[in-house]
Amino acid sequence: MVYEDWRSSEMNFAKNFSLEDKNGKIHDLLSLKSKYKVIYFYPKDDTPGCTIEAKEFSELVNDFKKLQTEIIGISGGDNESKKKFCVKYNLNLLLLTDPNFSVSKSYGVYGAKSFMGKKYDGIKRTTFILDQENKIIRIFDEVKALGHAKEILNYIKNIST
Repeated sequence: MVYEDWRSSEMNFAKNFSLEDKNGKIHDLLSLKSKYKVIYFYPKDDTPGCTIEAKEFSELVNDFKKLQTEIIGISGGDNESKKKFCVKYNLNLLLLTDPNFSVSKSYGVYGAKSFMGKKYDGIKRTTFILDQENKIIRIFDEVKALGHAKEILNYIKNIST
């Protein structure tokens, strides 16, 4: 199922994945049992926008936990890149490595981009909100990093009341 199809389908279930964290531990979507899951795809570890976004999610992680919400960040790179990124910025959230971009592609967030006139393929900053059955209840695309974590927290607060 492609990204655009999820918007028009009545039953929008997220695809399962199995990816490694910074320590090589494998996490899969089906094993996460929280009420809500926030899966945010970000272009690259330790870049300006991605750092802003990760730090904001990390600062709010306890607020998300109070709402029974798991935060999962996914990008390319490897375990070592994730480890350095987490240590450098004292990040306390789950970041998973998608080294060949297979999960990013399956979620429809990997493709043609351009920056300063240069065209290349990469991850488009996109966030998926899932319920406890892994049904996609909202997709945020064309995300601006600054303030995004607070935007997502407010959205979760509004749907959980």
